[in-house]
Amino acid sequence: MNITTFLKRGVLIVRVEGELDMHVADKFRQKIDNALETSGVKHILFNLEAVKFIDSSGLGVILGRYKKISAAGGKVLVAQIQPQVLQIFELSGLLKIIKLYNSEAEALECL
Repeated sequence: MNITTFLKRGVLIVRVEGELDMHVADKFRQKIDNALETSGVKHILFNLEAVKFIDSSGLGVILGRYKKISAAGGKVLVAQIQPQVLQIFELSGLLKIIKLYNSEAEALECL
């Protein structure tokens, strides 16, 4: 798994490649939390274009960041989900609380 974080227009963008499962969930959470702490941003955008698989551990990390960000008045957005990952997001109910966008640019325009 490869995780890239950077700031764009005051939003923490997290690009993930590979599989988000129990083997990498802790690393994923730590990387995001460190980036959130050092940047002080209010919103986070997950670009999951290169994620081929996600399990409950990966979903749990995203849900945990949602709770943290929304408690501070921010928003969590998701962009470019592969069909197999989209299905898991739909089944989990995450798309009821986290908005999905076709691209990073579209998501950033909505903030």
